[in-house]
Amino acid sequence: MAGSFGEMGNLLKQAQEMQRQMERARAELAATLVHGSAGGGAVRVEFSGDRKLQKVTISDEVVASGDRALLEELVFTATCDGLDRAQRLHDETFAKLTGGLMPPGGI
Repeated sequence: MAGSFGEMGNLLKQAQEMQRQMERARAELAATLVHGSAGGGAVRVEFSGDRKLQKVTISDEVVASGDRALLEELVFTATCDGLDRAQRLHDETFAKLTGGLMPPGGI
């Protein structure tokens, strides 16, 4: 019986360490920026590694063109690109911590 309490204590310590590692990873992701772009860089976006949009930059040439449909498409495409990059970074970061196993509902 005493052995099982020792094992429980060891599991608890491992779980606490995993929690600390995950919190560090979340903080690092929040501080990391990834970029997406479209139109050869005419529209650029910045996302944090925790998948939050930080900035949108649109070139003067695209704005001056007056082509609303083009601008909308470029912003959409750049946003999808940036979000995909942020999601990959997020997934890769947590896959390293979890050994590739993701808990139900994700992280």
